[in-house]
Amino acid sequence: MAIGEAIAQRCREIGDLTMRLAADEEGMSTAEYAIGTIAAAAFGALLYTVVTGDSVMSALTGIIGKALSTTTG
Repeated sequence: MAIGEAIAQRCREIGDLTMRLAADEEGMSTAEYAIGTIAAAAFGALLYTVVTGDSVMSALTGIIGKALSTTTG
């Protein structure tokens, strides 16, 4: 086998190994966990702000009051 062919074969092997390792990734890395945690906390804060707002609280109070005052006939 010539030197050029050996180098080309080795490059193909390294490329194949790289593709297998990249495709074999399981789960999230630490950075992905950190970003996911920050996103979840931000979404929770946003949801809390919306739900505790005056318009949402009055709408929920109205819905609950209407449900409790409804009678079956």
